Amino acid sequence: KVIYRLPEMMAAVASGKPLFVVEGDSAGGSAKQGRNSKTQAVLPLRGKILNAEGLTLQKALSNQELADFVSAVGTGAGDKFDISGLRYGKIILLMDADSDGYHISTLLLDFIFRQMPDLIRRGHVYLGHPPLYRIQVGKETHWARDDAHKEEILSGLRANAKPEITRFKGLGEMDAKVLAETTLDPRKRTLL
Repeated sequence: KVIYRLPEMMAAVASGKPLFVVEGDSAGGSAKQGRNSKTQAVLPLRGKILNAEGLTLQKALSNQELADFVSAVGTGAGDKFDISGLRYGKIILLMDADSDGYHISTLLLDFIFRQMPDLIRRGHVYLGHPPLYRIQVGKETHWARDDAHKEEILSGLRANAKPEITRFKGLGEMDAKVLAETTLDPRKRTLL
């Protein structure tokens, strides 16, 4: 369990401290190890969240993952939403680049849109965009966000280059250093 202290929460919001919402314990472990614990927080979700579209807030919050999310964000939801309780400047949904990850992101975005829309209106919600491929050419490393970007990188290599291509099936496959370098570092990450 994470214990939040008011001065830390206010500093986190003021500084834009992000909360990375990740899919599963393996991604959560890599993200927790790779983050800067003074400036970044991680909330791992276990499995797919409930499709809350058309459900009452009470029914939606009976889902442990949604209840944990609302608790971590600190604002409450629905009629009890209060932006002054916001604990993080950015809420970054960081899911695997596969159909399950996209589905979880969509379900969570729908819940936020229906029950916590001011988080979106005020620019607090982002999608993290981790690389899908690592392309190693000698000592040079390139990161590709999708198939088209991979092909673009490969077409720009010298003719005799022998690239070594690694496709990441999920964030849990990335070691903490790689995840930090490509996705957690604010200077290098891509947020949508």
